[in-house]
Amino acid sequence: MIWLLLSAVVIGLDQWSKAWVLTSLPEFQAVKVIDGFWNWYRTYNTGAAFSFLSNAGGWQIWFFTALALGVCGLLGWWLSRTPRGDWRVALPYALVIGGALGNVIDRLVHGHVVDFIQWYVGDHYWPSFNIADSAIVCGAVGIALFGLSKKGGAEARATEKP
Repeated sequence: MIWLLLSAVVIGLDQWSKAWVLTSLPEFQAVKVIDGFWNWYRTYNTGAAFSFLSNAGGWQIWFFTALALGVCGLLGWWLSRTPRGDWRVALPYALVIGGALGNVIDRLVHGHVVDFIQWYVGDHYWPSFNIADSAIVCGAVGIALFGLSKKGGAEARATEKP
């Protein structure tokens, strides 16, 4: 379970960055970081990815909190059964757990998730996101890539030679 330290680092960086945003950035005003590509843009999301269900009336906050806690519980259980040195499995799980819990903290403390990173090209803007979202995406990509690139479970054990 040493990999949960990475989850704790993700949570710490995420919450530190959001505290900075809440005390330093104006709401709903772009602050250029790299012209034509990247802004700081403080906004809030009561829904999930791409503001899914953001205007659902409030129940979605509890739904997404419960969903995130359930996913973290499942990944934590799988992580506890993963050998410490199997970083291809453990690293993505730890990233998703840290990111999901970072956003759960926001939902419970603020009633929404604080987003502040905005990428764009010309007039095409990617929805604002945060460090927790980045960890979740990187973890999910890792789970997909590493999970698809190797045999797993009983199939792998059945084909191993003694």
